[in-house]
Amino acid sequence: MAKFDIASEAPTEATWNAKQTTRPEAPRSVYARILSGYEVQVHLVTTRNWGMPSPAPLVLAILITSGTAVADPGFVPTQTSPDPPVRPPPQPSPVLRPTWDLDGFYLWLGPVGAVGHEGGGWDSTFGGDLSLIRVRERRPVGALGLSLGASKWTTHDGGRIWLDGLIGSEPVGHVMVGLSAGALLELDQISAPRIGGTVGLWAYDAIAPYARVGYIDDLGAFVEFGLHIPLPVYRH
Repeated sequence: MAKFDIASEAPTEATWNAKQTTRPEAPRSVYARILSGYEVQVHLVTTRNWGMPSPAPLVLAILITSGTAVADPGFVPTQTSPDPPVRPPPQPSPVLRPTWDLDGFYLWLGPVGAVGHEGGGWDSTFGGDLSLIRVRERRPVGALGLSLGASKWTTHDGGRIWLDGLIGSEPVGHVMVGLSAGALLELDQISAPRIGGTVGLWAYDAIAPYARVGYIDDLGAFVEFGLHIPLPVYRH
């Protein structure tokens, strides 16, 4: 609130100076001397509010914020994460097969070498053999499987391919002893392939020595002594 006092007569210079020295300065008044010589006194009145501030601005801000959240389609309200899922109880550790238990299916692959007498002379062969064996220790039939092999003569052209069936048992300790029987195919670059058959005796204790005899068309009987080194490729 402002209060204006305008004198009816223009004050003189002496009156003005006297007022300046005798009138106490009002802490909240402003004196001005206008160009026409009149004195203007402006009283500034400050109103103090000793109560609580008006809640209108706070309510207005809340309404504006709420309206913005509702109008914004991308607004995602705060969500409380659910409790983490309950972990299942720990499963028991798998029971491993004892190392002394050798039962199972085996796939063996390894080199084979032999010397044989065929067609009136001795010769040596070298090749490889792939065997699939089912082992069951402490059973009357401890081994049962098939053997597929191929070898080549070292002093003359040609070689042979065979497929034998195997059967064995453990008469002494862990040494497997068995029999083999099967068919073979004698190959030669000059003549046509010849068919034959064999029977044999074998043993296994890390290595597999064997001996077999057989008969081949147009070549007659033969005998062979060899050694197979089976390397385990697969076990189940």
